[in-house]
Amino acid sequence: MTKIVNILTTAIPATDDAAELLNGAIARRIALLRKGKQQTFDQLAVRSGVSKGMLVQIEQGRANPSIATLCRLAAGLGVSVADLMSVVDEARSPVQVVASDETRILWKGPKGGSAALLIGSDGPDMLELWSWTLQPGERYEARPHSAGTLELVHVQQGSLALEVNGVVTAVAAGASAFARTDRPHAYACGGRKRVLFSMVVFEPTSTHQG
Repeated sequence: MTKIVNILTTAIPATDDAAELLNGAIARRIALLRKGKQQTFDQLAVRSGVSKGMLVQIEQGRANPSIATLCRLAAGLGVSVADLMSVVDEARSPVQVVASDETRILWKGPKGGSAALLIGSDGPDMLELWSWTLQPGERYEARPHSAGTLELVHVQQGSLALEVNGVVTAVAAGASAFARTDRPHAYACGGRKRVLFSMVVFEPTSTHQG
């Protein structure tokens, strides 16, 4: 598959104060989880596929991890991405509410697009609700998730070009799509107006344990 624009590793600029606060919280959380599971940097590097050097930088708050890196770290630690950011209250109340000002923006596109993690489950199962905006000309390429990962997409505005294994499917406003994303996939704005869509990601426990 030819990569037109690869913005997989693009994250929020380090000069963004909110991003720095988020990175600091993620750094502390990853360190706490890693030590709680008695994993060394070398062990986590093997399990996650993230280099030891990068892990050290992340825990020291000197790196700005991309969505892909957070997903690999979550898999290596046997938790969800939401766990890395403590999106869900550890008190485990039957109902958890995340206020609008607590939404985590984990990616910003070069033309103003964004990907925000609205809420996610705790525990090893990865169940997340995302809100995406892509401006005309923007494209986000994602690495294959763990085997069995599923995504549900609903387009609220514009046209989404959903690519899986090199095959592009147009999803118009008001339509929804189901995709198996344990293979190369990408999202792009398919028209001249921005596309706004919500996405649910489900990655079963068994796919990122071991």
